[in-house]
Amino acid sequence: MADPPPPGTRLYRHRLPTRLWHWLNAVAIFILIGSGLGISNAHPRLYWGQFGANFDHAWAQLPRFPAWLTIPANYNLALSRRWHMFFALVLIFGLLAYLIVSLLNRHFQRDLRPRAADLKPRHLWADITAHLAFQFHDPAQPAAYNILQKLAYIVVIGVLLPLVILTGLTLSPGMNAAWPWLIDLFGGRQSARSLHFIAMAGISAFIVIHLTLVILSGAWNGVRSMLTGWWRVPQ
Repeated sequence: MADPPPPGTRLYRHRLPTRLWHWLNAVAIFILIGSGLGISNAHPRLYWGQFGANFDHAWAQLPRFPAWLTIPANYNLALSRRWHMFFALVLIFGLLAYLIVSLLNRHFQRDLRPRAADLKPRHLWADITAHLAFQFHDPAQPAAYNILQKLAYIVVIGVLLPLVILTGLTLSPGMNAAWPWLIDLFGGRQSARSLHFIAMAGISAFIVIHLTLVILSGAWNGVRSMLTGWWRVPQ
């Protein structure tokens, strides 16, 4: 087995398609969350089933989100919807392109596919304890994704993003006419709206955790690698 690279070694970690999609996705998600919260302020209640109105039973009463969290900053439902619909298309086509390229260049199989050894309880626990000790990289393979990263990316790319896209399409009247089976798939328009918000909350939680770990593991090193592709082995 080759010796691990010493601290300070530059390693090529992120290929160009991954970097492009990362920043495109970051902008799209940021604007989609902000505009989505602006849309939520128009009727901050969530329901299950097909219908939901002021006198129907809501399973969740959402807060009124402050202006500094919404896009635009002032309450404007029409403008929030325009921002939301445009960047929903950016998200959809960006994700589709990323999936195609990552299958062709074997990024998923090479970097994100969990190995059987990764999923053993002892290995999972070792990775968790290493994170709790602020040790985020395997000294033997410092540029490789650890199992917690792999599982997080699989959940986001394979579950949360498809869910937020499909439920968002279900909320579009034009898509209801073209693909009426979407409403049946999610058990009603209001169920789709609830699942859309839950998926958005999951993506938001991932972003908070992701940014926290980037800061703890070396913010400039992480940002530089996502800009140039090159990552430096930390101490």
